[in-house]
Amino acid sequence: MADVVHLHVGAPKTGTTYLQDRLALNRGSLEDHGVAYPIGLKADMFGAALDLIDLPWGGQREAVRGDWESLMGRVRRAPGRAIISHEILAGAKPKQVEKAMRDLAETEMHLVFSARDLARQIPAEWQETVKHRRVHTFRRFLGQVMESPRRNPRMWFWRAQSLPDVLTRWSSGLSPDRVHLVTVPQSRAGGTLWTRYCEALELDPAWLTEDSERANVSVGIDETIMLRRLNRRLRAADLDSESYRAIVRELVVHQRLALREDKRKVTLPPSAFDWAEEVAEEWMEWVRGSGIHVVGDLEDLRPRRPDPDASWEDPDKPRQGKVGDATMDALVTVIMELAERPDPDQGPVSRLARAARRLRGDTP
Repeated sequence: MADVVHLHVGAPKTGTTYLQDRLALNRGSLEDHGVAYPIGLKADMFGAALDLIDLPWGGQREAVRGDWESLMGRVRRAPGRAIISHEILAGAKPKQVEKAMRDLAETEMHLVFSARDLARQIPAEWQETVKHRRVHTFRRFLGQVMESPRRNPRMWFWRAQSLPDVLTRWSSGLSPDRVHLVTVPQSRAGGTLWTRYCEALELDPAWLTEDSERANVSVGIDETIMLRRLNRRLRAADLDSESYRAIVRELVVHQRLALREDKRKVTLPPSAFDWAEEVAEEWMEWVRGSGIHVVGDLEDLRPRRPDPDASWEDPDKPRQGKVGDATMDALVTVIMELAERPDPDQGPVSRLARAARRLRGDTP
C-alpha cells in the first residue's frame, strides 16, 4: 500500500479536468519522483469514482462496476505516494465515504477539496446539468439551489458543493493538518490555481512540465437555450445516452458551441448576491474554526459583485438570432461528422437515423 495518499474529492467546476489531465500526461515523471497517479488503462478515475458513489449517471453505472476495487488494487501496489482525484467523489454519501476510508486506512491519508465562489459555481453547474440532458430554466435551478437544505443535502448541487458538508463527511477521523482546502482564485491569470494544487498535493511544479489543453468548457446563454430545446426533442426521439454523450455533449457542445465567439455569459442575478455572500460568510467562518490547511485566499470564496451600472442578461431570455446561429452551427457540425462516416450501419450514425425517424413519427 502507498505510504501516503492524497485524495482529491472535488468540487466539480474547480479546474479538475485540467488538473487530472496534467497529472496523467506527466505520470512517468511523477513516478520518477515516487508519486503514483494510478489511472490504469483509462484516461481518468471517473469510473472508479462512479463505482464508489453508485449512481446511474446516464446509463454508465454497470460499465464501471468493480472499477473502485481495481483502483484500490493499484494504490496497494504503489510504492511511496499516490494521488486519487475525481470531482464526483464530493457527492459521496456517508456510507460510501466510510468504505473509501476503510480501503485507505493503512495509509497516511490527506484530503484535498477545491472550492469556488457561488456566483461562478451556480451558473457553471446549471450549464453542466443541461449538458447532461436536463431542460430546466436557470430561474428554476437557482430557486432550487437557494431553497434546498445545505446540511445533509439531497440535492446533488449541495452534496458536491457545500463546503462544510463535504468536508465534514470526508474528513472524519483526520487531523486538521491533513485536510487541505484549495480556493479557486477570482482571476485565471498566472497559473495561480495550478500552483495551489501543486502545494496541496505536495508536488514540485517542475515535475509536471507537460501542459494540458483540456478544460471542462462552458457555453453562453443562447447556446444553452438551444441545447435545452434540443434536449426536449431528443427526449421525444429517445436517443440513447451513449449517442448523446458522443454526438451532443462532445461533438456539438465541447467541440463547436463552446468555441463560438461573442457568447453571452451566464451570471448570477444581482438580487441573489446578498444570499450568496451570506453562504460565503458561513463557509469562511466554518473554515476558520476548523483549523484546516487553506491553500490560497479565503476571500476567493466571496462572490465578486458586478458593476452596479451593468445590466444583467437573463439566461432564460434568448436572442432568437443568436439561438438560430448556434442551431445552424450545431447542425453543420453534425452533418460534417456524418459526411465522414459514409456507412449508415455503423455506430452512432445509425442510432441517430433511427432517432430521427422516431421523431418524425415513422415506424421503426
